[in-house]
Amino acid sequence: MTLYIKGMGNISPQKTWGEESLFTPVDYNGDRLKCVEPEYSQWIDPRQLRRMSRVIKMGVAAGSMALKDAGIPVPQGIITGTGYGCLDDTGIFLTKLVENQEQALNPTPFIQSTHNTIGSQIALLLQCQDYNQTYAHDAFSFESALLDAMLQLIETPDRKILIGGVDEITDTSHAIQKRFGFFSKSENSLELFSNPSGGTLNGEGSAFFVLSGKKEEKDKVGIEALTTFYKPDEESLTKGIQNFLDACSLKSGDIDLILSGKSGDQKSDKIMDRISSALFPLNTIGYFKPYCGEYPTASAFALWLGVRIIQEQNIPDGIVNKKGDKPFKNILIHNQYFGTHHSMILLRACH
Repeated sequence: MTLYIKGMGNISPQKTWGEESLFTPVDYNGDRLKCVEPEYSQWIDPRQLRRMSRVIKMGVAAGSMALKDAGIPVPQGIITGTGYGCLDDTGIFLTKLVENQEQALNPTPFIQSTHNTIGSQIALLLQCQDYNQTYAHDAFSFESALLDAMLQLIETPDRKILIGGVDEITDTSHAIQKRFGFFSKSENSLELFSNPSGGTLNGEGSAFFVLSGKKEEKDKVGIEALTTFYKPDEESLTKGIQNFLDACSLKSGDIDLILSGKSGDQKSDKIMDRISSALFPLNTIGYFKPYCGEYPTASAFALWLGVRIIQEQNIPDGIVNKKGDKPFKNILIHNQYFGTHHSMILLRACH
């Protein structure tokens, strides 16, 4: 079933909000990419802002952007995917737990630390009493939310459902992840794959979409299909991608652009390169993680980017080394998270 995209909102390390059609890439130094945030008071009542943590502001604002873009005040369902949830509030609660020796704790940070706080806060502000679900399935969190939306819209295609993927970086979470050797400092984030140390960049973002199963005249892009692979070996992954294309009645040459989730991690990137050479030797391939970094719901940023490329029939500088002369009709998003989680999302221009 095709899911038609009615509206989008995105807060990311690039300026992906506002009136501009597509972002001008921003370069970062170091090992983390922090979101370029808007003035939240245009989306959220200032009296409520001071009680919200940063990730909740990002989620509520991106959701509000998507609803405004779709031209609907209240969705008929909210589905959120987040790998890490509200890390800042979690850190505050755990720090106070230790400092106060487990006594006289303020319950507010604990209440706001749960993964479903973002979707719940959006529902409370909009007075939306429809279906509300949050998925915290590591690097498949956004894909799980998208699959749920597909199932919901198969039953009731007329509904308009708000779906999003949100994750944040905090100083504490970044320090913990650095111990595992995930990240490498870069002098130029836009040259991520030239970094000899071979690490990736920590990222964050909040991207929301209004989806419906009913096509309208203004719709330009639809999500055609989705699949995931957990800890596949190279052979099974290659075969799985080929089966995915066959199920969509497509050949590799029908894909106008592949948005690849190469991240700078040498081990996983080598597999991505070999698969691209085997299955898509002549296709145009672009890379999105130099612009958003690596985090569990980075595929939500890739989805936003793929939709905008089809809508604008244009592509930001540096995404691809070469651009063909064919129009962008079919875009395949192949995301991966440290080689363990692979997902494929097929976008197709509406005819």
